[in-house]
Amino acid sequence: MAKMFRICFSAFLAILPLATAFAGQAPSPVPIARKALDLLLADQYHELHEMFDTAMQQALTEDKLRIMVGPEIKAFGKAEKIGEPSVQPGQVVSIVTFPIHFTAGDFDVIITVDNAGKISGLRLVPGHGPGASATPWSPPAYVNPSAFHDREVTIGRDPWKLPGTLSIPNGAGPFPAVVLVQGSGPQDRDETVGANKPFRDIAQGLASRGIAVLRYEKRTKVYGQQMASIKNLTVNEETIDDALLALQLLRTQPEIDPKRVYLLGHSLGAYLAPRIAERDPQLAGIIIMAGITRPVEDVMLDQANYLGAPADQILGMKQEASEIHNLQNAEGGPLLNAPRSYWLDLNKYDPKAEVQKLHCRILVLQGGRDYQVTQPDYAGWQDALKGHANATFHLYPSLNHLFITGQGKSLPAEYNEPGHVSEEVINDIATWIKQ
Repeated sequence: MAKMFRICFSAFLAILPLATAFAGQAPSPVPIARKALDLLLADQYHELHEMFDTAMQQALTEDKLRIMVGPEIKAFGKAEKIGEPSVQPGQVVSIVTFPIHFTAGDFDVIITVDNAGKISGLRLVPGHGPGASATPWSPPAYVNPSAFHDREVTIGRDPWKLPGTLSIPNGAGPFPAVVLVQGSGPQDRDETVGANKPFRDIAQGLASRGIAVLRYEKRTKVYGQQMASIKNLTVNEETIDDALLALQLLRTQPEIDPKRVYLLGHSLGAYLAPRIAERDPQLAGIIIMAGITRPVEDVMLDQANYLGAPADQILGMKQEASEIHNLQNAEGGPLLNAPRSYWLDLNKYDPKAEVQKLHCRILVLQGGRDYQVTQPDYAGWQDALKGHANATFHLYPSLNHLFITGQGKSLPAEYNEPGHVSEEVINDIATWIKQ
């Protein structure tokens, strides 16, 4: 689903509680993070768990480290080289990133250290490898930089205001416009994954074709610590509320035709697109890119099976998924690395039932090589919308979850390879919007 690596470890862990502020001189974060990394790679889970802050200890128990996180790390093979870490210091927490070359590819282990020297965050993402410089993003051939210009904007207001970029076609408006909504985890406005920036591709590709596009930093990226303090966190706070504010802002821009404003959701954003549309009846239409139609926890299990997770990890996930299915209240610790309030809210949401209530235009796009969102989900949208008067579907056999062309079996390491969203996808979206 939402992240480009095993969701059971990484995708939801990013929204778990970070640190609280501590007075006094903070210890150096790098040796603490390196010790945690060494313990993780050496399977020293008890010692690693002792380094966590209270929230992390509750969210990522020693058993979860052993049966879920450890096997996932091992699936990438031997850590053949660990590069020099980069540090993003902060007043409350510091973020230390270690580039690692595993047998299966290059990944970054990102460790958050609070001012008390405790570990308050742990993530694994596709990376560029130790000693390698990140491949700079360059516009795909289908982008015409002279056809549009960018303007920085702010979505919402304190305490949750978010920076964004509005790409506006040059010339006389008003223009049709699209708001882009990311997948799960602390995504930036470009939805950067490894060497790729699919939302920048889409924004500049559509802006080159006369369509304005607004993209913005996700709340879990800008305010990770503050988000962790929210009691009974749901997708409303993570995604939906900000998407609605972005749509409102877009309609106020002088270059935009407020009657031709669309929402494009990718992955988690696509799954939630009908729910967002239900709350914004002014929407001209929604674009669903790789959206699931089944329960999130079931999709997570499918991903783990696809990637060959060990049997004990699968068993642990099945047990937690069963508990999610039967949730009655939000009391208790996290399940599958997300708060119970998160799951309790999603248990009430059926995207297929919700999309059937909509009267706006709907475009559904699916990559044929996508292992995170698969053919049963695409078929789910087709079934739900078979009576809809204005629904359009496109399946792209060679595209992965990022809608980038590839060959063979899609795996997480594929996201390390630089690429661009297919021009066919850009053209199909632009044509559909302008119809």
